[in-house]
Amino acid sequence: MVPRLADVYAARRIIYETLRPTALLPHALLRAETGLDIYVKHENHNPTNSFKVRGGLNLVRQLTADERRGVMTASTGNHGQSIAFASRREGVPCIVAVPEGNNPEKNASMRALGATVVEIGADFDAAREYVEAEHVARGLRYIHSANEPLLIAGVATLAVEIFEELPDADTILVPVGGGSGASGVGLVRSALGSRAQVIGVQAAGADAFTRSWRSGRRVSARSVETLAEGMATRTTYDLTFDILSRELDDVVTLSEEEIVDGMRLALRATHNLAEGAGAASLAAAVKLRRSLAGRKVVCVMSGGNLDSGLLHPLLQTRPAGS
Repeated sequence: MVPRLADVYAARRIIYETLRPTALLPHALLRAETGLDIYVKHENHNPTNSFKVRGGLNLVRQLTADERRGVMTASTGNHGQSIAFASRREGVPCIVAVPEGNNPEKNASMRALGATVVEIGADFDAAREYVEAEHVARGLRYIHSANEPLLIAGVATLAVEIFEELPDADTILVPVGGGSGASGVGLVRSALGSRAQVIGVQAAGADAFTRSWRSGRRVSARSVETLAEGMATRTTYDLTFDILSRELDDVVTLSEEEIVDGMRLALRATHNLAEGAGAASLAAAVKLRRSLAGRKVVCVMSGGNLDSGLLHPLLQTRPAGS
């Protein structure tokens, strides 16, 4: 079921019991560096430092009595923190499967929120496949990170906030991993009758969605190679791909160097520590700045849960001409 605008407004009533709207800010340094009329939607300022918490709060609140026996999901961290956060509020046992070698800070956060964290598989999709095989035997409600209308309705509330504050936005740049965030933005844009472009952003090393969207034929990759774990998916998902096939205006891919430059730009020009996926929209704005000139541009900073092991190299000054 594709969420409707009424579902998004219903989700907002649930979410605002816990969250406040996040800031949509112009940053003078960012404008100076990019030359754009640019705003940042600071989803990194949410309690779990990610937009995903919106979807978790909406979905977990609406679990049936039987489903409240426990939930199980797979994540690289932000979705898992969302489900753990919401499950703790609702008193629901929660298990999150993550890839081996996953961001240790995200793992620690999920455990601190009361989730049982299982480290298994080489990447997100391997952890997801484990959960899909295991949840039935455990009698738990499986929460998919993308194919969940209530999740999408929840995260779509960020788009309502954007259009209420900046109704004349021309372009919104959103990172795409599973696609829930971009789906929510696209659905709200269309429902409100806005003419704003919605442009998805992916890592070139995890571009299964981009190749699928451009060709119209869904493909999967054998592996992903990106430091942006929030975009590190090697396949597409039924519900979000269906929505984005209709709602997305374009998609752009970023090299690893461009993603890191975006993280540096976020720190330097907005004084926010953004993870790779969170900084991807800024990097895309730089990459597309010629075509974005004269437009009101919104960059969704989707998350700030950076692996501290990346912080030292991130702060290193790049040699001239590199």
